[in-house]
This record gives sequence, structure tokens and C-alpha cells, in this order.
Amino acid sequence: MKSLGNILWLLFGGLLIALIYFLVGLVMCITIIGIPFGLQLFKLGNYALWPFGREMVFGPNEPGCLSVVMNLIWILLGWWEIAILHGIFGLLFCLTIVGIPWGLQHFKMALGSIFPFGQLVRS
Repeated sequence: MKSLGNILWLLFGGLLIALIYFLVGLVMCITIIGIPFGLQLFKLGNYALWPFGREMVFGPNEPGCLSVVMNLIWILLGWWEIAILHGIFGLLFCLTIVGIPWGLQHFKMALGSIFPFGQLVRS
């Protein structure tokens, strides 16, 4: 069931979401200061490719001081808008019974995109 959900996810917008994450991540990696943020966008893009059957969880010793500071900078720079967009898409998908699984995936992505530093994508 996970494979079917992931294939349908890719066909109906998941590939576009992942490409946007990857492109913005590449742009962020142009500067040395933006590299940590670009890497987090690559992580979110990887998660956006195959979200069914995977989740973002904090690592064994996380959140540490550095990841808390970086998450705070992440929020202050306006990346919280990603979480709001995933929340809106999750609500829109949950309006129909057929779209509920995709809406739930958007809610999971919203939670992961609020505090990406220190999180790992786990199967």
C-alpha cells in the first residue's frame, strides 16, 4: 500500500514539491552561510519524494544547542511559511475522503518542516 501511495503522491504533485525543495536548496547552497539551510531543504525534498511509510524524527542526541539555534534562525528567516503551506494543502486534501491520506502526509511534512535541524528521515 505504501508503494501505491508513493506513486500516486509523485504523480499528483509530490514530484513538483520535491523539485521545488531541491531547486531552492541549490540556490541556498550558493553562499557558505546558506549551506546548512540548503542541506535541510535537500532533506525535506528527499522526504517529499517518498513520504508514505517514512517519518521525520529527532536524532538520538537531538535537539542539541546548535540545532535549537539553527531552528530558531530557520523560523526567523521565514521558513515557517513552508509549514503553513503544507498545513493549508493538508486541509484542502482532507476536504475529500479520497484525499485524506495525502492530507495526512502534508500534515506530517508540516511538522517536519517547522524544526528540520536535528531531525532524521526514518523508514
